[in-house]
Amino acid sequence: MMREPSMVVRETAAEHVEERQSDWAYSKPVVILDIIWNLAFVAAGVAVLVLSTEERANMPLRLWIVGYGLQCLLHMGCVCVEYRRRRRRRVGFGTVAGGGGNDGSSSSGSRGDSGDYSASIAKHLESANTMFSFIWWIIGFYWVSAGGQALAQDSPQLYWLCIIYLGFDVFFVVFCVALACVIGIAVCCCLPCIIAILYAVADQEGASKEDIDQLVKFKFRRASNNEKLADEDQETPGGIMTECGTDSPIEHVLSQEDAECCICLSSYDDGVELRELPCGHHFHCTCVDKWLHINATCPLCKYNILKSGRQDREEV
Repeated sequence: MMREPSMVVRETAAEHVEERQSDWAYSKPVVILDIIWNLAFVAAGVAVLVLSTEERANMPLRLWIVGYGLQCLLHMGCVCVEYRRRRRRRVGFGTVAGGGGNDGSSSSGSRGDSGDYSASIAKHLESANTMFSFIWWIIGFYWVSAGGQALAQDSPQLYWLCIIYLGFDVFFVVFCVALACVIGIAVCCCLPCIIAILYAVADQEGASKEDIDQLVKFKFRRASNNEKLADEDQETPGGIMTECGTDSPIEHVLSQEDAECCICLSSYDDGVELRELPCGHHFHCTCVDKWLHINATCPLCKYNILKSGRQDREEV
């Protein structure tokens, strides 16, 4: 049964997947594919309009094709603006991390302000374009349906191009909805699978292996019957966490409710290795290590382990 901490972990994972999805959507290969695909639609529309000058459609399909092409062009413009904004932001972060001068920082800041303004306009245009596309699709579907077989006979090129446009839009919407459902089910029911996929395909953006290895590791031991009877007034313990790799190990007694990993929803088995973060939350080593590789924050409270590591090194 999923308890509140597990829901917090899954909400955090869903936010992270959404951020990654946005980054992938505006990655260079996806943007290039998107532009090529929309250019192909625009080119097909222009070619059909030129070749079908003698066709006489009983519905204004030419107007609908022109409107569809304008949507594609507007979409490509908005995608290019957003891609350039994200690229400038990454370059700006790299410059700041590399210790750029004050003049460069101020000039990059002014460019960033103008870029953010352009990106804001592009986002509003993209939203308006999406709403208009939905309405335009309904209009096109009505015109094609109302024209019936007469359109297919009198203007076959215009008719079949509209069918292709309408069919692709339906396929794209169904694909996006199905993908969102699969991701949602996976986040709720199989979060370790999502983490493993992100770990396999993601760039190094979280904690390094050295940072993760510096975190305290514990070994879990199930509480024996004698230990349970010795402390009858307190809540029945689920087990004991014993620090590894030290002569004077620290021990933590966990309740039955806390003796489980909020990532995989599995109870701690006897002898399993656990990782405790600086914030005090603990998870399976195999679960949290992959998480920290892609996101250096605690899945429960979003505490950044890298900041803690820097503070410890500064104190030393």
